[in-house]
Amino acid sequence: MDRQILQIKELKKYFKVQKPFRFKNVFKKAQHKTVKAVDGVSFNVFVGETIGLVGESGCGKTTIGRLILRAIDITDGTIQFNGKAIEALAGNELMDFRKQVQVIFQDPYLSLNPRKSTRNIIAEPLLIHKMVSPAEIKDKTIELMELVGIDPNLRTLYPYELSTGQQKRIAIARAIATNPTLLIADEATSGLDVSVKAQVLNLLADLREKLGLTYVFISHDLGVVQYVAHKVAIMYLGRIVEFGDTQTIFNNPLHPYSVALLGSIPKVREIGEVRIPFKSSLKGEIPSPIDLPLGCRFQSRCPKRMKRCLESDPELVEIDEGHKVSCYLYNQL
Repeated sequence: MDRQILQIKELKKYFKVQKPFRFKNVFKKAQHKTVKAVDGVSFNVFVGETIGLVGESGCGKTTIGRLILRAIDITDGTIQFNGKAIEALAGNELMDFRKQVQVIFQDPYLSLNPRKSTRNIIAEPLLIHKMVSPAEIKDKTIELMELVGIDPNLRTLYPYELSTGQQKRIAIARAIATNPTLLIADEATSGLDVSVKAQVLNLLADLREKLGLTYVFISHDLGVVQYVAHKVAIMYLGRIVEFGDTQTIFNNPLHPYSVALLGSIPKVREIGEVRIPFKSSLKGEIPSPIDLPLGCRFQSRCPKRMKRCLESDPELVEIDEGHKVSCYLYNQL
């Protein structure tokens, strides 16, 4: 873990939203507003490690995944993969990037082509990148299915004939078919039973060790992130509010949002232990990313809000080795 594979600096992604016409201004130009889905995010990922991106729905974590994949264009900032800016890649370099960076989508049923059999789904990236000859496809497909722990006899079946857990394994087999170095796992365990979820998590951990994979793990499941991630970035309204080693973040969260978020994790009670109802310190709803509050984005819900929080957004600063927080409780500059 001593070499950086991914460098993200001041990453921004804005979406224009057109306001609908009103009768009183039908002949005027339509006005636009901007959704700041990702707004100045910076972090690095080292070879062999797993970075967890967590936060409420709409915080921008999936958008970051799509930007890393170059599925959508960057508004501003840079993403470097192995030292090269991905927005500048073209031709053979872009094709090699597509091979090196793969994704496991949230819903395998929607991401697997219902018109293709399991073997054809896994074989497709192999053929696109010309990694094996047509004569070798069968053996390679069987090898990949065995690697993810699924019976090769199922290779003639279609996605709708498989269980959700089997579909997820096929999606993983397809993702690792090109021998990638970086995997974007977007809610890779959502919709799975507890036992199946544990199996998939163990599989991903085994593949990381066997294949030397690096993960950007996007999830709202804090328990899963605590289990798989080496480092965690907690996001709120397009920005990282806290970043650090998983153990540090979960044992000593500092940002008021992190404290409330991690405090919501269900706890297993001992026999006879009195149940203490969880009471969140947060009030109100998450603001709209179209109309962000002035100052700190969290100030409208923060129980420790100060006057300064209403005036400017704090920078993400390092307060301890590897531990960064965006909060005026710790950043006095």
